[in-house]
Amino acid sequence: MELSGPRWKGKNFAQIANSNPMSEIIAQLQVCLSNSESAALPIGTDFLLETVPELTKLLNRTSFGRQLTTSYDSKQYFQLSPEETFYLHHFLKCLKVSIDNAKLIDVNDLWNFMRNRSELFPIYYRAYVHLRSKNWIVKLGTKNGVDYVVYRHHPALVHSEYAVVVDWENDKGEKQSERLRVWSDLHCAVRACNGVAKAVLLLNVMGYEVNFSLPELLERTIVDERQITRWVPSQCRDDCKLEGNKGEHH
Repeated sequence: MELSGPRWKGKNFAQIANSNPMSEIIAQLQVCLSNSESAALPIGTDFLLETVPELTKLLNRTSFGRQLTTSYDSKQYFQLSPEETFYLHHFLKCLKVSIDNAKLIDVNDLWNFMRNRSELFPIYYRAYVHLRSKNWIVKLGTKNGVDYVVYRHHPALVHSEYAVVVDWENDKGEKQSERLRVWSDLHCAVRACNGVAKAVLLLNVMGYEVNFSLPELLERTIVDERQITRWVPSQCRDDCKLEGNKGEHH
């Protein structure tokens, strides 16, 4: 299946997206979060943030986290993933975080907290930042059997275009994960994603043996990005090329 660009969910949705650049909305979110007294708290594997109506609106517009339904009409909460939490805290420098009802913690303490919860957090966060730096809206891809799905703009306006699989290797180019070790794994991922009109994007984080004691050390890693598509025999036949050159004589 060949993807023909973004699939907007309604008429004029592309114009709506163009007139509301996501970068501008995120800038508004930065200001609002920086001025907020609310701090994100760990809950299970994620984080919980109490919000006010203005902050709720901006989090929804930027598609960060998931708004929770509660029985308290006067209180609103958002559930943020570890990657979203650290991105807002470290990269955008606007989210406050508190652990164990203690005082607000700094970026290095939060980094160590994340690493202690999951030794692979640096790998997935590196991939998350790579995608965000390209202005993609990044959401978890559990429903599609991948790590992330990415959107050109808000998911209410457009369908996701890529299903992202994260892999990693050390400085010597030796594969460190147990993922995609056989072609059948990759084939299954491509077939499943093509069925819902998504291309598979493989992000390979190279340099896994780098000491990740500080978040700044992630800059020493390299993210190799490759789009994986199905081989379509009818588009690769020799006679296709011959037909294209028919009538050309030199």
